[in-house]
Amino acid sequence: MTDATRTLTSPLGQPDFAARPLLALTIVWHPDVTRIGDQFVSGAHSDALELNRYSPLFCKPDGDGLALGHGGISREPMRIVRDAQDGVTLHLPATRMVVELNGVIAQDRTRLDAAQIGAGQLLGLGRAVLLCVHWMSLLPKANQIAGMVGVGSAAIAIRDQLRMVAPTDMPVLMLGETGTGKEIAARAIHALSKRCDAKLVTVNMAALTESLAAADLFGAVKGAYTGAQTERKGLFAEADDATLFLDEIGNAPATVQPMLLRVLDGGDYRPLGAAQDRRSTARLIAATDQELDSAAFNQALLQRLEGFVIQLPPLRQRREDFGVLLVHLMGREMAARLSYALVLQLACYDWPGNIRQLVRALQRAKLTLDVGAEPLFDQLLRLPRQQGSDAPPPAPPVAPAPPVRRKPSELGEQDILQAMAQHGWTIQSAAAALDISRPTLYKLLERHSAIRRPEQIAPDEIKRALADSRGDVARCAALLQTPAEPLRRLLHKLQLLD
Repeated sequence: MTDATRTLTSPLGQPDFAARPLLALTIVWHPDVTRIGDQFVSGAHSDALELNRYSPLFCKPDGDGLALGHGGISREPMRIVRDAQDGVTLHLPATRMVVELNGVIAQDRTRLDAAQIGAGQLLGLGRAVLLCVHWMSLLPKANQIAGMVGVGSAAIAIRDQLRMVAPTDMPVLMLGETGTGKEIAARAIHALSKRCDAKLVTVNMAALTESLAAADLFGAVKGAYTGAQTERKGLFAEADDATLFLDEIGNAPATVQPMLLRVLDGGDYRPLGAAQDRRSTARLIAATDQELDSAAFNQALLQRLEGFVIQLPPLRQRREDFGVLLVHLMGREMAARLSYALVLQLACYDWPGNIRQLVRALQRAKLTLDVGAEPLFDQLLRLPRQQGSDAPPPAPPVAPAPPVRRKPSELGEQDILQAMAQHGWTIQSAAAALDISRPTLYKLLERHSAIRRPEQIAPDEIKRALADSRGDVARCAALLQTPAEPLRRLLHKLQLLD
């Protein structure tokens, strides 16, 4: 049994799943970054929808509906069919448009069960637009709170919970993995409360030493312990008429847990060495990434902290929010410089360090973009090196700045090569980046001295490249320096690809 299941949590965070959830499509990535976060939500009893360039209409809660609109998306519809068991089957359109499911190219119709949809499935269209297919238990709602970003049901419910509890003086317990934004939520409660004009006093309970924790929290009179030359004001006194945030409450020293229980019970505490009690008017918010339902933590104290419990989900359980988080953390202008291929890799990653880890990765992406280089997934994530390697992790390569938009006649071979490499050797995406039409890019590719048509490459060379890339067509195209889509058609013709 977890803290989330045994404690008093707002009903807003516990939707009624007896009713069928709503099937939703959320834009995680779009070449027009203003479209990121737009949603289409179907009815609970809808059994099929058609997805193409012109329908359905996606919108923000307070905006007008617009179709996806991108030229790389097929006019022929992709059918998304929901069955009585809440499974969803994806029926591919009969076109050349590449459809990816969680980064893997879909070759045939695919059925996803209700749990898979609950986890969020990333649907890539034409290597240009990325959608998340997921359930919604609440309708989209414009209930923005500074720092609390998200468009899915979990994010909506959390913001509603914060608004509900903020005006009260109830103690609040934040539960969630490390990096899920518990301190941001605590700051939001304080900012929305009647104590907002006072400061938020924050203490990391894991940083308190066993010997001085009581003095840090409750203060001490002069001479109360060795070295106490003057009276010491504690954090509870500092937070009078304000809010005290006890971060990492699961690591609170055992000696101070009964003292915390007493102050939560009636507001009374006694500084070390003092002859009389004092009274605290501080409002308490606590947070932990630990399970507190154990003998190691004072269970009476836990019951007092559980005045109102908010569970913050990990990032991997809210994939529909990834796009809006990306834009929020990087800004629209900087986010627009990321490639679709990189965003797809980032969105598919499970982020064990949650939003905190995402923030660090995007800070590295900004630095890389600032020097004119292309951010690489492995380097942004600082993935572990192979065992036995003593070499430091490679620094991001310094590449030429992205090509300036020019007339086709002004584009050099290096501009074309760089655009193709940066956009997964996909003609549609590279043409959009160069601000030229696809037919124009075809003509430039025909004249390029280093880029070959797939049919010009020897079959044995293609087989070796496909083996080296482990069947990944985009990597194979990069090795051969040839456009990916014509290569895919040739691979099918040669029966090298299923």
